[in-house]
Amino acid sequence: MDKLEYEKKLRAQGYKYICGVDEVGRGPLAGPVVCAAVIMPLDDLIDGIDDSKKLSAKKREQLSKLIAEKAVCCNICRIEPSQIDEMNILEATKLCMKTAVEGLEIAPDFVITDGNMTLDICIPQQSIVKGDGLSYSIGAASVAAKVFRDALMDGYDAVYPEYGFAKHKGYGTAAHIQAIKEFGLTPIHRRSFTKKWQ
Repeated sequence: MDKLEYEKKLRAQGYKYICGVDEVGRGPLAGPVVCAAVIMPLDDLIDGIDDSKKLSAKKREQLSKLIAEKAVCCNICRIEPSQIDEMNILEATKLCMKTAVEGLEIAPDFVITDGNMTLDICIPQQSIVKGDGLSYSIGAASVAAKVFRDALMDGYDAVYPEYGFAKHKGYGTAAHIQAIKEFGLTPIHRRSFTKKWQ
């Protein structure tokens, strides 16, 4: 599988600044949803870019540094739990992706996103199911978003040590649910995701 297949087709159609977008953190009970939008140079590739879930934490860290160095531009956005509760996670994710794209220093002329969401933007776009493993640009966004969010959750682990955020990053593991039952909810928990334990 050529991870530049989508980008090459778009280049052939005359698009220059192709932006990959991905999110991380739709499913957790705690913490923000994070989205990254990146425009990567397609003539100076980073080896090993893939769906961030398939990579080790160490490999993601290494790749994230290279992405930051080489990207034409990159923007990372987050939507906090309180806003997720107000909007619902789907709308919050779309807003996060839109904000990430619109905050880029260079306006892209085409946007490719992971999944099947259509963004409210005035730029031509295409969504690609499992795009983080199929497209180089989306894969780069996936890694950037994951490393950023994991670091945030590691920070929250220091503030709320009883919950084990550094281990599960806010996802609903048995240990996390047990901690909620024992200690209650923190300000970073999503109330709409944790109703049964409130």
